[in-house]
Amino acid sequence: MPGADFEALHAAGIQLKRWRPGAAERARCPQCDRRGHDDALSVRIDDDGRGATWLCHRCGWAGGVRDGTASAPAPVRQHRPPAADVQHQSLSDWGRRLWTDARLITADGPAGRYLSARGCRLPHPDGDLRWHPALRHFSGHVGPALVALVTDVVTAEPVSLHRTWITDDGSGRKAAIDKPRVLLKGHRKAGGCIRLWPDDEVSLGLGLAEGIETALTLARAFTPVWAAIDAGNLGAFPVLDGIESITVAVDHDPAGQKSFDALASRWATAGREVRRVMAPAAGDDLNDWAAGIDHAHR
Repeated sequence: MPGADFEALHAAGIQLKRWRPGAAERARCPQCDRRGHDDALSVRIDDDGRGATWLCHRCGWAGGVRDGTASAPAPVRQHRPPAADVQHQSLSDWGRRLWTDARLITADGPAGRYLSARGCRLPHPDGDLRWHPALRHFSGHVGPALVALVTDVVTAEPVSLHRTWITDDGSGRKAAIDKPRVLLKGHRKAGGCIRLWPDDEVSLGLGLAEGIETALTLARAFTPVWAAIDAGNLGAFPVLDGIESITVAVDHDPAGQKSFDALASRWATAGREVRRVMAPAAGDDLNDWAAGIDHAHR
């Protein structure tokens, strides 16, 4: 156990019982400790055992230590959405601030570890998927979340945000809260999509799925990919100029197959090639199927 790093954590008020390289430990947060068995602070120890980073999922306090030297970055800005009774035709100022504060996804961060554990390919760095380390859910939970920019399929105008609260332990699980996936209230969803690869990466072919994780599973074999958000948007996905073929990861349920049939009919009538990829088991999407195979081979 590197004594200098361990002592630096104690100097910051973080009381860890053990030091294991590559481990994710929980502890009381010295900034907002509620006593008892409080463990809102997550401490990630580097794989080489020479440092650690920490984040409080309640108050957003974050920092790090490396080779015995501690640092504390600026506090994470908290975001509270505006009143839901206001209807926005484009992304609100609040949504734009949140998108600006969201961070790029890297393989060694919580969002990257979540996606990798789910069997996903990481999105294009210029795509419309990022993450926030300490985002507040309407339930009061504060924790890491994927933040996706929803744009109009045709015009690419930002219209909403899609957020998915996740765990930061590399397990690939969503946060244990009611409705961990949430769109912004008072914002338009119809006609929108999540461009996981930017427009300039799209040439003759495009991959499409309902959900983000399903689209990023398809991306293991085919790029570029976008996410349509849900079956309704997938079924209404318009024929786009310049795209000669579309490959769709179809959820294996009645809604998924109905939406594919509507999309396929529209694109085929326009003379475009349509291909379907679907998980073999009823009730699964492509990500469910791929995650099961990955787990069986570990």
